[in-house]
Amino acid sequence: MVTAAVLPIKTYARAKQRLSEAVGVPDRRALAEAMVGDVLDVLPSVPGVDRVIVVTAEPLAAAAAREAGADLVHDPHEAGQSAAALLGVRAAIDAGAERVLLVPGDCPALDPDELSGLLGRPGRAGVVIVPDRHGAGTNALLLSPPDVIEPSFGPGSFARHAARAHAAGTKVRVAEVRSLGLDVDTPEDLRALHEALALRPGAAPRTRELLARMLPAAA
Repeated sequence: MVTAAVLPIKTYARAKQRLSEAVGVPDRRALAEAMVGDVLDVLPSVPGVDRVIVVTAEPLAAAAAREAGADLVHDPHEAGQSAAALLGVRAAIDAGAERVLLVPGDCPALDPDELSGLLGRPGRAGVVIVPDRHGAGTNALLLSPPDVIEPSFGPGSFARHAARAHAAGTKVRVAEVRSLGLDVDTPEDLRALHEALALRPGAAPRTRELLARMLPAAA
């Protein structure tokens, strides 16, 4: 089954606004860039991922995508993660993908073995939801076929995606993928990510180095 991973990336100057009270603009930009770089180091080499599609208007992210061998889709309006994901889904369909994995750019602890396991699990559920560590959001979405439902990220997205799958008459499965649950929206998320990376010394080197400097300011 041809699988495309779709990675929507917000312009770095607009990224991580929920960290604004604890982390200054330069560090938020640097953090967004570091996390995307670490994700792109891993994603193209994951067994089961046939192509990576990056959707962005950020020049630095576009350059990183090209260096990683990913396909690039320009996001002219930056209307949000869901709209960017939909652009990527359409590009994946045009490229012949039979399913898509929507993944965020702020999960630098991504474990390739866990992700490969997700893609290789038996069963052909139309929608597989990977929740965030709080259980209310969606950190990854596996769709087969790619347009089985339209993505709707943001607060409460777990319930929305499940409801859309049921409304579409397709199967829905929940998959716990620990490393994909470690996205970054709050200072508490920064600390959780830092602790997780301490257990995996070789993972996410860019993000690890930046967190070592940022955490005193974010605590």
